[in-house]
Amino acid sequence: MYCALLLSQTRNSINAVIRLNAAMVHHSGSIQSFKQQKGMHTSISEILKEKSLKPSRRSMPCLAQSQTHPINLNHFLSVSLSPEPKAEAEGLSQSISTSCSLLPPQTAEDGKDHYVVESEATPCETRADESFLPQKRTATRARLEARTDSIQGKYRAVSSGLFFRDGKKRIDYILVYKKSSPQVEKRCTFEKNLRAEGLMLEKEPSLTNNDIMFVKIHAPWDTLCKYAEQMNIRMPFRKKCYFTDWKSKTLGSRFHMRCRQIKSWLPRNPMKLDKEALPDLEESDCYTAPFSRARMHHFTINNRQTFFSNSTRSRIVHHVLQRTKYEEGKLKMGINRLLGNNTYEAAFPPHEGGHKSRHPIKTHGAQNHRHLLYERWARWGMWYKYQPLDLIRRYFGEKIGLYFAWLGWYTGMLIPAALVGVFVFLYGLFTMDSSQVSKEICEANTTIMCPMCEDTCDPWTLSDSCVYAKVTRLFDNGGTVFFAIFMAIWATVFLEFWKRRRAELTYDWDLIDWEEEEEELRPQFEAKYSRMERVNPISGKPEPFQPFSDKLSRLMVSVSGIFFMISLVLTAVFAVVVFRLIAMEKFASFGWYFVKKNWQFATSGTGVCINFMIIMSLNVVYEKVAYLLTNLEHPRTESEWENSFALKMFLFQFVNLNSSTFYIAFFLGRFAGRPGKYNKLFNRWRLEECHPSGCLIDLCLQMGVIMFFKQIWNNFMELGFPLLQNWWSRRKIKKIGGGGQNVENKAQLPQWDKDWNLQPMNAHGLVDEYLEMVLQFGFTTIFVAAFPLAPLLALLNNIIEIRLDAYKFVTQWRRPMPARATDIGIWHGILEGIGVLAVITNAFVIAITSDYIPRFVYAFKYGPCVDKGHHHKDECLRGYMNSSLSVFDMSELKNSSQPFYCRYRDYRAPPWSSGPYEFTLQFWHVLAARLAFIIVFEHLVFGIKSFIAYLIPDMPKDLCDRMRREKYLMQEMMYEAELEHLQKERKKNGRRYHHEWP
Repeated sequence: MYCALLLSQTRNSINAVIRLNAAMVHHSGSIQSFKQQKGMHTSISEILKEKSLKPSRRSMPCLAQSQTHPINLNHFLSVSLSPEPKAEAEGLSQSISTSCSLLPPQTAEDGKDHYVVESEATPCETRADESFLPQKRTATRARLEARTDSIQGKYRAVSSGLFFRDGKKRIDYILVYKKSSPQVEKRCTFEKNLRAEGLMLEKEPSLTNNDIMFVKIHAPWDTLCKYAEQMNIRMPFRKKCYFTDWKSKTLGSRFHMRCRQIKSWLPRNPMKLDKEALPDLEESDCYTAPFSRARMHHFTINNRQTFFSNSTRSRIVHHVLQRTKYEEGKLKMGINRLLGNNTYEAAFPPHEGGHKSRHPIKTHGAQNHRHLLYERWARWGMWYKYQPLDLIRRYFGEKIGLYFAWLGWYTGMLIPAALVGVFVFLYGLFTMDSSQVSKEICEANTTIMCPMCEDTCDPWTLSDSCVYAKVTRLFDNGGTVFFAIFMAIWATVFLEFWKRRRAELTYDWDLIDWEEEEEELRPQFEAKYSRMERVNPISGKPEPFQPFSDKLSRLMVSVSGIFFMISLVLTAVFAVVVFRLIAMEKFASFGWYFVKKNWQFATSGTGVCINFMIIMSLNVVYEKVAYLLTNLEHPRTESEWENSFALKMFLFQFVNLNSSTFYIAFFLGRFAGRPGKYNKLFNRWRLEECHPSGCLIDLCLQMGVIMFFKQIWNNFMELGFPLLQNWWSRRKIKKIGGGGQNVENKAQLPQWDKDWNLQPMNAHGLVDEYLEMVLQFGFTTIFVAAFPLAPLLALLNNIIEIRLDAYKFVTQWRRPMPARATDIGIWHGILEGIGVLAVITNAFVIAITSDYIPRFVYAFKYGPCVDKGHHHKDECLRGYMNSSLSVFDMSELKNSSQPFYCRYRDYRAPPWSSGPYEFTLQFWHVLAARLAFIIVFEHLVFGIKSFIAYLIPDMPKDLCDRMRREKYLMQEMMYEAELEHLQKERKKNGRRYHHEWP
């Protein structure tokens, strides 16, 4: 009777505690604010020992960790993820009776969590689960647990596809396999070892395909703590204490106060994100340290379920998956090998729910981080807003966060470059009609030019190319030199300030002291060199080793393949050149007068379109060849493979994209010869000449067309192609039910099924994303002197590119594994190389391609202003067009009996001189001026670039001071917290203690 009464009282008390606990969780925000007001400390020592420690002044708890999720998500996540009122239940049971053990201990509960009913029963899986079966419980304990679970279920919000069937355990990772796969033994052993590592597994069949099975993985608290300590994951433990120097206390404080007052009068920046709509963007402002279970009381643990973010949990699970064996043998481990041999079809962390909601986010708030990212980042209406980098990093990891940070920084830096380029273009537009060179060409009605071909072409007047000369003026004007120097300096400033921005991001994201983990070997490398081993100097363990001779021979074969593909590119360029020569003759003798009059535009336009189609076709071939050559080298790790593949892809596509541009810039019209003695290709086609106003317009047309159409094609392939693939997969599911259950509404599918129907992230990671932007950076800087509108086109494209990539990552792709990184990798070195190449190419474009140097030499040496004191630009160029054209006697041609003279573009002596058709002194003056300009320009710009790089440190000084100060404070706080903890322990045990360090 007494035991029954005691049991009844215990049940009632537990039910009351559970209700109280649920209510407390429901009002977690108010409780946290109450704790902040009362100075309560919610560390792990309270959870374990139920005794609060009085916080010191310098060790205030960081409550920002509880703001890991949006405001309306705090209740949802805390209720669904906090099912254990263990501390209260244990205290209550101890107060009633110490001999009656009616509640299950924590170890038994853990055993219960390990036990999972499998959806697919096989003899192998049954044997794998035998070691994890729980101990038999009494009927009373079972009934009490059932009663407790039913009460807790009333207060638990279960989200479809985010938790196990019990609604308690969050899904941290998902594995997908086919039931028809023959690799059953490996899968069973792998899953058994995963449970032995502390992970919890649960299986679910697909609703859209009967052959697909999902394995849901959950990492419990103890497992997270264990591997967080092994991986040296930095976690918050104290609130930051900022310091001010004497300057900020005197003049600085007044200055900042006045600046803030003036800033408050100004209108709000529309590009900034609303902090009220995005509470997640508030910084935690906590000191961090590598997690340690021995010093768990130092860390700020307000909620076990939100202490480790979802991306951190997925990264820990991925770490376990990479190091778990599936067969006997030292190399038989890792999820990558199981994916390679088709044991599993896919492995990915789940999205945090849907990205859309029926209710507006302003009134109902965000449902999850994915919804928040879509509404405040990936949606097209947010194109003018800053990116929520902290939220991107928290959801996708630091590596993807750094990519979007770099892309945003690059886009922002393009704004001044685009403005200056537009000003240069407008300067050419406004001076187009007033240009002396354009006037002379348009008024040259009596200047007869030599025929463009020898058989079917007729002579033409110089005034026929008036429009061509005016268009050339838009891009070949006095601002070209200034803009080329500006862009060379801009590239240096962009890279130097990006280093500073990267340093700030690595500090804010706790990556300063992060060291990349020792990567595992690639399965292909292990299989190839499994018989040759040596001791790894880092781990001290034997591992496969590639001999130097084998590595050198494979590298030579790879380099030979690279040169072969580059020769293939040059062959394609040569084919385009032949096409231009044939098209030039056809258009110059075309029957339609409009085409015949504008044969230069027709030749350049058709040549550029043919070249663009060849470029895009060869890009597909180059990707496959680069993949083949990289695998032939057998790189040791995945990062080495990625760097090698990225370098090959850049070389192939850079040469493919810019080879024809280099031909037009530096070879077009340089070796054409002269009338009567033209250089011919295969003794058939005469080499192409430049227009009398220069070859710069051909270069400008080449860059504009390729850049415009390539950006459109890339954007379609990035977003349009995944959209079509996802639409087709949804159509198949709707049409035939996918071979599984008939799902009428997509919203009924669990999250793992929805993610499985999305497209996986690129197999090459971020290589394609970086490659597109780096090639664009090359187009923006290398030939920018010929096309000042290139930064504007790049800016407009990047504004769209950011939202395209954001939409793709949030809605069209499965969630990638959150990876860490401290920089953008090999791409930074490639960008620096492009910056150096841009200085050289722009110097040659101005000196050789444009007519800036010939006009300059004429104005100061041969023009009408030579003997005058003033040098007005238009007056000094009077007669320049006549000076730049030479004379040819048409009667010297075999098939012509016309006794007149024609003009052609060159600096040669007339036929009546003592040395007919020899180069004049003006030609040598122009050549000397061009070489001198190249030398002076390169040395000047390189000097300015080096000086700017020296002036701009890679890390801001205040950031260095802050890091050193925080390092000192962190050590002091660790000692203080440890001393306080030990003093409390001594006081609790009744021992005498002193204030000195024990």
